[in-house]
Amino acid sequence: MPTNLRLPGRPDETTLPALLARNAAEYGDLPALSWRAGPDAAGWTTLSWADVRRKVAVLAAGYAALGVERGEHVLIMMGNRPEHWLTDLALVHLGAVPVTVYATSAPQQIAHIARHSRARFAVVEGARELPRWEPLLDDPTAALDALVVADAAEAGPHRTYGSLFASGARLHSAEAFEKSWREARPEDPLTVVYTSGTTGDPKGVRLTHRNIMLQAVHLDRRVELPEHAEHICYLPFAHIAERLLGIYLPLLRAAHVRLCADPAAVAGAVRELHPVQFFGVPRVWEKLAASLRAALARLPQEQRGAVEAATGLARTLAAHRERGEEVPPALAASHTRAEEQVLGPLLSLAGLDRLVWTASATAPMPLDVVRFWAGFGITIMDAWGLTETSGVCTVNSPDAFRLGSVGRPIEGLELRIAEDGEILARGATVFDGYLRPDGSLENARDADGWFPTGDIGRIDEDGFLWLTDRKKELIITSNGKNVAPALVENTLKEHPLIGQALAHGDGRSYLVALLVLDPELAPAWAASRGIEAPSLAALAEHPAVREEIARAVDAANARLNRTEQVKRYRLLTEEWSPESGELTPTLKLRRRIVRTKYAEQLDALYDGHP
Repeated sequence: MPTNLRLPGRPDETTLPALLARNAAEYGDLPALSWRAGPDAAGWTTLSWADVRRKVAVLAAGYAALGVERGEHVLIMMGNRPEHWLTDLALVHLGAVPVTVYATSAPQQIAHIARHSRARFAVVEGARELPRWEPLLDDPTAALDALVVADAAEAGPHRTYGSLFASGARLHSAEAFEKSWREARPEDPLTVVYTSGTTGDPKGVRLTHRNIMLQAVHLDRRVELPEHAEHICYLPFAHIAERLLGIYLPLLRAAHVRLCADPAAVAGAVRELHPVQFFGVPRVWEKLAASLRAALARLPQEQRGAVEAATGLARTLAAHRERGEEVPPALAASHTRAEEQVLGPLLSLAGLDRLVWTASATAPMPLDVVRFWAGFGITIMDAWGLTETSGVCTVNSPDAFRLGSVGRPIEGLELRIAEDGEILARGATVFDGYLRPDGSLENARDADGWFPTGDIGRIDEDGFLWLTDRKKELIITSNGKNVAPALVENTLKEHPLIGQALAHGDGRSYLVALLVLDPELAPAWAASRGIEAPSLAALAEHPAVREEIARAVDAANARLNRTEQVKRYRLLTEEWSPESGELTPTLKLRRRIVRTKYAEQLDALYDGHP
């Protein structure tokens, strides 16, 4: 249910520090933040809401002693660890503006953000970050004066987080702390989020307490969750989605955040904790689906048949609910038996048996992945929004959803479709503008307050929004036809052998594609057919695999119109990732990077053709 916790004031007049004060006073004994002390730690360390506020007060004094002033930006590059979460809140209580930088950022990206934000201080994790940050201390074009390092053993000559906390403990004044946070105003900046830069230098999006409070309250009203529900926090805090789900909404709900420092370990955390809510970007849901499909492929035929029958019942039931229809009693009874005997035990093994809210955002979700999870009784509530809109603009909800759509607008947010198909947004959660290097804001809205989102879509007769693609990423062929690459790529990826895909053809007469073998499903598919291969590279050369990929492309083309069809393709074996540069930290495809990296292979697919 939406939270019915008392707010300290009207949503548009409340600040984040006021929420923390309420949580410490009224829910002080409830768990607020948990983490593992190390990768091999057996249990969790937990802070209550009262503990959190005490530590935030001490840290605020420490950062004030360092010289952090109201209104200035402080950069943070750490993983999802308590030092990051507590530092963010401590800076907000001082009136400073925390700015998280992606841990995978290249030196030139870090330098751009440091110069653009004019930050004097940065808080980093350890030795891995220092080579990218230390040169900026001597860079006359950057304002950076000092680094604070979380891992004391790796700090070298720099100030450590522990010493800063110790100085805060000595200097802390309860009176000064209370005075400081009460000076915060709803219109003050709460954070600056730099966009992930899929097409160029990141832009600084300034969001206020009011933007975020209204976003949190309106989103909470659309999400059905038990009070104080746990959230597994594993996505980067540099992304607006995790800032909302891992910091701001937990403050609103007095909820429990479980920090997962290694995103690759999230599946294990889910198996251990059996959460009631889970958010994943499309690639996360694709990977989880691939793992489950691979496990199902290893089952005996009789068991696979039982699973297929059970998932068929679940999809039929979901279709009734999607249409707003009464579920026939016989179907409901059959589904209940299938859930108890077949689906429930499987989901329990994966830790997915207690889920009541599951969601995705950031990019169009492949419909086959949505329907795969619907077969297990998991309806992924796809949402859509941008950093510039404080996160969510539209969201599906249990009482109103359309699989494949991104839902209806949240309260207080208006949408309209421009003549060229671009989605325009207006409302109190839309940001005031992009940060300029001098600290002023560049207005990005028109005279009537409409912000062009850069996404292409349509709104159906029931008010649900359906995304097509990013406006800048549309392929325009030499014949002048517009093609949404995500549609083509998602259609190709419906075959289990294809884990990733890039459609290409801007200015060309036809489309080609780069395809990446799925590293989990491809070996399972091969093993089920008696195919032995020592590696993915060897598997990609196997005649049976190549024949199956050709059939998969033909099947995809049969569902696409002539302009969207892929005429030629290249099969790759190295999975794309943020570390290798082809994906953003939130697992969105960096098309420009992929096209540059594989320019020769793409050109060869045209082989002299225009």
